Amino acid sequence: MPHNFDIRVYYEDTDLAGIVYYANYLKFIERARTEFVRELGVDQARMKAELGVVFAVRKVAAEYLQPARFDDVLRVETEPQAVTGARIVLGQDVWRDETLLFQSTVTLVALNDAGKPARIPAELRRTMPLA
Repeated sequence: MPHNFDIRVYYEDTDLAGIVYYANYLKFIERARTEFVRELGVDQARMKAELGVVFAVRKVAAEYLQPARFDDVLRVETEPQAVTGARIVLGQDVWRDETLLFQSTVTLVALNDAGKPARIPAELRRTMPLA
């Protein structure tokens, strides 16, 4: 079952044409990922402080299907697709009601304080609900 995160489109999110500026979808899905991980019980600040591990986006594949506009209420659906020792692949889609606007696959990697690959904490790998 996907994690859902609602977000409203503000004027600052739009471009001259009155539609959501393409890069803002990346901000929307980032916020949704943060809440998804938080709801799994992961405190990312504590993970960094205690384990020296952070997440970084390694790859994003995105498709823009329909525009969102000022004052729309959007739903970001986040669903894990794969988890390995050092990476997580998530499907993240943005919907307005029943209309799919944006579709993405995001690959996250775990990094240590030196920016080198690290293992994802076992507790997080165990609690990650796979599709």
